[in-house]
Amino acid sequence: MNTKEINRIPIKNYLAELNILPAKDRGYYGLYHSPFREDYNASMKVDFEKNLWIDYGANIGGTLIDLVMQIEKCDVAKAISLLREKEELNHSDDFSFHGKNRIQNERTPAFIIQNIRDIKNPALINYLLERGINVNIAMHHCKEVSYLVNDKYYFAIGYKNDINGYELRNKYFKGCTSKAPTTNGVGNDVCKVFEGFVDYLSYLTLKNTFHLQESSVVLNSVSNLEKAQSFIKSHNTIMTYLDNDEAGQRAISFLKSFGKNLIDKSSHYQNHKDLNDYLVNKNNLKNNLKNNLTDNIDEGIKSEESNSYRRKR
Repeated sequence: MNTKEINRIPIKNYLAELNILPAKDRGYYGLYHSPFREDYNASMKVDFEKNLWIDYGANIGGTLIDLVMQIEKCDVAKAISLLREKEELNHSDDFSFHGKNRIQNERTPAFIIQNIRDIKNPALINYLLERGINVNIAMHHCKEVSYLVNDKYYFAIGYKNDINGYELRNKYFKGCTSKAPTTNGVGNDVCKVFEGFVDYLSYLTLKNTFHLQESSVVLNSVSNLEKAQSFIKSHNTIMTYLDNDEAGQRAISFLKSFGKNLIDKSSHYQNHKDLNDYLVNKNNLKNNLKNNLTDNIDEGIKSEESNSYRRKR
């Protein structure tokens, strides 16, 4: 294949083979979480018709070859070499996440859930630890979901939503089997609103508890806010733990229109992107202080041992 032929390989198919799926699929374009940087806002757009991409957060874009160079951190010759091995992607079936346990297009099944079990995979446990989340708390609320995409096996942490679908997360992938919020009513007047289940687990970790005493809703995307509004409106007080971004602020404005007592808790982590970012930074600070203290103690012991040796001589 020459470069012109390589760049005709659908970017969507290439990303799908890496288990990178669109956070939003509009048919002729998709919005993705950038695969080569931290991106909580799905700010990379792939135009499926033009087969071009642009990452608005990084202000770069281009062809498939350009994307491979960014993902693989390689030069153009290496990117072309890698893509020449991927000619079959020109014939891969497209897929999207719609449905319950089996998602398919008109031609062939593309996404099949194989197994749902307690979280045991070391890679998923390490992912939780990297995010600062208490593993036992996560195991109480989530499952390990294994699934096939185009006959390839993958696994992720699954968080169940109100229509029995799953939000799926691992270190390299963020997606879902169906889009819906997760609500939990406990019969009181307070409802706590979280943007994603990682933030919800972060809050439980910070509070060192397995359950909230108040009702809660995990939106699993601010786009689900309207779906959750009747549940939220049934409470007199709304406490929000949304992201510190434009989408989070729009969601808060929408919630204020309910005419309820609204308490925006994002000010408690205003210097961070979201609640999980706050948790991770808090843990890093704690570990740094602990390491510095250990280093100081070690230096003190060494100094005392040295002084003792000199006195003996």
